[in-house]
Amino acid sequence: MAVLNNKKSKVSDEVPSSSMADIAFLLLIFFLVTTVFPKDKGLSIVLPEESEEVEVNQKNILHLVIQPNGVVEVKRGESQSVQTVQPSEVEGIWRQDVAANPNLIAAVKTHPDASYRFMVDVLDALKVAGAERISLQVLEN
Repeated sequence: MAVLNNKKSKVSDEVPSSSMADIAFLLLIFFLVTTVFPKDKGLSIVLPEESEEVEVNQKNILHLVIQPNGVVEVKRGESQSVQTVQPSEVEGIWRQDVAANPNLIAAVKTHPDASYRFMVDVLDALKVAGAERISLQVLEN
């Protein structure tokens, strides 16, 4: 003879939340510990000391004036002739001029109304061309 158990099992319709805070806290700690934050890669620029002032001959300077519309005006030393180029053309100009004068310094002058992007484009072109001596200035009106 079989005995029937008339007890009904009670099924809960609630999600147990007693350990949810513990689980969330452990996940938070796990992700904080395992996350790797990348280092910012900026422009590597060596700034001179404040008291350092060096006189440079104008023939050793390549003036790169960045205009608000993104055009770069290239002026060589004391020459009055100005060549208008795009930022992408600066690399070729630098390579050509530094071959003729290894003591060349790039004087990058940015117009106050020019977008920061244009200056970065010129600096990137100079970096690709291997320029090591760069002077950054804001163009005064």
